[in-house]
Amino acid sequence: MELRVLRYFLAVAQQRNITKAAQELLVSQPTLSKQLADLESELGVKLFIRGHRQITLTDEGEYLQARAKEIIQLADQTTANIKAEQVITGTLSIGAGESTVMQRIMKILGEIVQDYPDVKVHLISGNADEMETALKHGTIDFAVLMANRSLSNYHHLQIPESDQWGVVMRQDDPLTKKKVITPNDIIGLPLLMSEQGIEEHRFQNWWGNLSKKMNIIGTYSLVFNAQLMVTQGSAYMITFDHLINNSNNSKLTFRPLSPAISESTNIIWKKNVTQSKVAKLFTQRLLASLD
Repeated sequence: MELRVLRYFLAVAQQRNITKAAQELLVSQPTLSKQLADLESELGVKLFIRGHRQITLTDEGEYLQARAKEIIQLADQTTANIKAEQVITGTLSIGAGESTVMQRIMKILGEIVQDYPDVKVHLISGNADEMETALKHGTIDFAVLMANRSLSNYHHLQIPESDQWGVVMRQDDPLTKKKVITPNDIIGLPLLMSEQGIEEHRFQNWWGNLSKKMNIIGTYSLVFNAQLMVTQGSAYMITFDHLINNSNNSKLTFRPLSPAISESTNIIWKKNVTQSKVAKLFTQRLLASLD
C-alpha cells in the first residue's frame, strides 16, 4: 500500500463521496475511482458500499481507516523530524491518562515550545493499555503510565509525585462529614470506577471480602465526563485527587480512601530507537527537573 493511496482512501472515507474527495485531492474522479478499485483488489476485500448519494465503509474499511490514520500520522511525524535535523523542531507526541503529575511534564513542554517556537506538541489521552499500544506502534514518542506493570521492555523514569485515590461526591452529601472513606462507608452506593483500576483489580485488597457488596454501576476513562454524573447526584466516583473542577462554582468535593491507596507514575519510551532531537531535548530536561 502506498502512502499516496492511503491518503486518497482517507479522503474518500471522510467525505463519503468520491466527487467531493476528488475535488479536495485535486485529482480526476476516474483516477480516484481506479486507485480505490486497485486498493480493494490488492487487499482482496471490499472497502466501500457505494450508495446513490454517498458511500459507507465496510467493516474492513473501518479497520483500514483506523490503521491508515496511524500510518499517515507516523509517516508525517517522521518526515517532519528528519527534515528538522539542523534545528530543534518537529512534533513531540506524549500519551497519558489524567493525573496531577502531568503538571511537571506540561511545565517542561511549555518551556521547550517557548525556547523553540517551531516545535509542536501532540497530547493524547487514554488508559495505560492504550498508551502502551500507541508507543509500540510508534504513534507517540513517550507514554506516561499511572499503573503497576512491567517496564523492563522500555526506558523509563519514575516521577517523584504520586496520585492519591479517593471518592468524589457532592458537597451536600452526608459522607463529606468524614475525613477519609473506608470500604464500609460506600457499601451499596452507586459507584463509578476507573476502567483501568477495575481491569487491574486495583481495589481488591482495599475492600477485601466486601467486594460483593460494592454497587459498581459503571466505569469511566475520562474524569470530566464522569463528574457530570456525580454532580447530578446519581453516582459517586473513585478517582485521583486534584482532578475534579475546583472552581468556586464546583458542587463536588474529594475525600481520600482509608487505608490509603496511591499510584506511582513512570514515563516510558522505546528501547533501541533513535530519538528525534526534540525527543532527546525533552528527555534531557525531564532528567534535569528530577535532579
